[in-house]
Amino acid sequence: MGRVTERRRVVRIRNGAAGVRPDTLVAEEPLEIRLNGKPLAITMRTPGDDFALAVGFLVSEGVLGAASEVRAVTYCEGATEGGSNTYNVVNVQLAAGVPVPDITLERNVYTTSSCGLCGKASLDAVRTASRFPGVADDPVRVPAEVLAGLPDRLRAAQKVFDRTGGLHAAGLFTAQGELLDLREDVGRHNAVDKIVGRALQSGRLPLTGAVLLVSGRASFELAQKAVMAGIPVLAAVSAPSSLAVDLALESGMTLVGFLRGPDMNIYAGEERITL
Repeated sequence: MGRVTERRRVVRIRNGAAGVRPDTLVAEEPLEIRLNGKPLAITMRTPGDDFALAVGFLVSEGVLGAASEVRAVTYCEGATEGGSNTYNVVNVQLAAGVPVPDITLERNVYTTSSCGLCGKASLDAVRTASRFPGVADDPVRVPAEVLAGLPDRLRAAQKVFDRTGGLHAAGLFTAQGELLDLREDVGRHNAVDKIVGRALQSGRLPLTGAVLLVSGRASFELAQKAVMAGIPVLAAVSAPSSLAVDLALESGMTLVGFLRGPDMNIYAGEERITL
């Protein structure tokens, strides 16, 4: 299986002097996700939690809503001409009776480490109906001082980032600031899929009352994934996109951006943030 980090030779220049040394880089490899044996999507990801990533992606696509709907998740052997297992192809086999979506050329998705929705036929195609009751009815309240402390808690738990400086993170917290789960990946959308997938595998969907914190910006795709998993509060240390704000307003989700210490911007659902 691919490693989370790899070593590479680098010429390092400091104070005008050059030297050769090894550097630790975050690994990036393709993962093909198959559904009942048919190719569905390819994402560039950091190896690890691949099964959770695959089922989390299917939650965001509206295919899955419970662990009981998954018969098996396996790596596909024979992915190379020599028949060896690359651990870069995962097949999700649905349980009997679970509807199989129409896998067409329009639905096939190629996702890079910066964009999880490239290849979608239209914006309407990603406004998928959630399998769970709307987040608008979630009564959770989160003190602003709790939100203020989450970025430091997220950063302190990023073990691979400490070694590479090249990973995004997604953290799942309670309204009281307790860290429930944290995943790192070269793609922020993959980190969220891993969080959601692990929640599905442990029977914790929908994630009512939870706060999802992402490093970097809050794009439409991340807001979509949060809504699909039933997460009522999404916070980001950087800016949201206009479509992310639109989706938050439409769905009733709370969206916080520029979360840096006690300072933050609330773009939607401000009633959930208490002072």
